[in-house]
Amino acid sequence: MTDALLLIVDDEPHIREVVRFAAEKAGYRTEEVGDGEAAVEAARRLKPDLLVLDIKMPRMTGLQVCRTLRADSNVPIIFLTSNDEEIDRILGLEMGGDDYVTKPFSPRELVSRIGAVLRRSKQTAAPVATPNTTIQHGELVLDQERFEARWRGEVLTLTVTEFGLLATLLGRPGRVFSRDELMDRMYRSNNHVADRTVDSHVRRVRSKFPGAEVVETVHGVGYRLGPCT
Repeated sequence: MTDALLLIVDDEPHIREVVRFAAEKAGYRTEEVGDGEAAVEAARRLKPDLLVLDIKMPRMTGLQVCRTLRADSNVPIIFLTSNDEEIDRILGLEMGGDDYVTKPFSPRELVSRIGAVLRRSKQTAAPVATPNTTIQHGELVLDQERFEARWRGEVLTLTVTEFGLLATLLGRPGRVFSRDELMDRMYRSNNHVADRTVDSHVRRVRSKFPGAEVVETVHGVGYRLGPCT
């Protein structure tokens, strides 16, 4: 998916230049802005395929940008974060980010993660046709062809990663998936994702089903699909 449009958001021009150079060398189209307010405006105007979004910026932080966009968009977001921002990294994922890269970063690693998130987005939004692309368990229904999730008849807004997590669990009800197995499915080309990243996505998913058991923890093992009632 090398014709995808990336929106690069960072208040440091040299960071934007590094990301832009690496992304364009890999075949991506790019646009860039230097603050959070401009990021929201550009994201809504340009409809990019993915955002590379710094967390610490003037006017609006990356977390605020993510929260604003998630009100009406599931555009994939990869956060750029510093070594001392562990809490921000987790908060960012819980707000709806799909992945993060820690500064200083390898441009090659960032491009690899961009590719992984875009492939996951493409596969989730437009999967290969199968006899039945709709999966249902209890009151949760996932329509994989339309990239739509419904809970008790109401449509939910999910990120690509959240949808993929639920699709993995619904595909094998009753099976317990370890964190490593979930990471393999969520980050196929990335061997450097921490367990806490998966935990953060699970917490984010659970927050969208208050009072219901949709994802169960099997202590010491991993996660499985709950009764969804």
